[in-house]
Amino acid sequence: MNEEEGNKRRVLVAVDEGEESMYALSWCLKNIVLQNSRDTLILLYVKPLRAVYTPLDGTGRVDDPETPGYMFSSDISAAMDRYSQEVADCVLEKAKKLCKYLQHVEVETRVENGDPRDVICEMSEKLAADILVMGSHGYGLVKRAFLGSVSNYCAQNVKCPVLIVKKPKPPAGAGDI
Repeated sequence: MNEEEGNKRRVLVAVDEGEESMYALSWCLKNIVLQNSRDTLILLYVKPLRAVYTPLDGTGRVDDPETPGYMFSSDISAAMDRYSQEVADCVLEKAKKLCKYLQHVEVETRVENGDPRDVICEMSEKLAADILVMGSHGYGLVKRAFLGSVSNYCAQNVKCPVLIVKKPKPPAGAGDI
């Protein structure tokens, strides 16, 4: 491996609709991916699967038939798919705007479907990420117990280093006037 190849890193950043993931991306751009590096920055958005009954068998989600779902007409399903893709496009466009000043960094985008925990772990390995960067929603212990923590799951299951960036809370009284 020559010296130039040794300086190339593949940085995977999981993005979603939340402010936390955009903060994590901004932090990554300031602290991990340098302006003139030869890194590859991969922006990953995961569209969660919908729980849908099929008219033929009445089962639930494709990935988990035991989970109850809903039955929609093909028009409604198509509209939901379009909306889901529009959300993905919007999130990735916002993320790419944060990256517009990078000179030599290659920026790739990926949209995948599935449970974000599983997909992020799978894609970090499939894309040979050198590091995974993700935001933390900062849910308390109770919410995290019920909802599960994507960042915690990934930190436990991804083979590459994982950097979880927590958005700082505004100082007390900052919004009071």
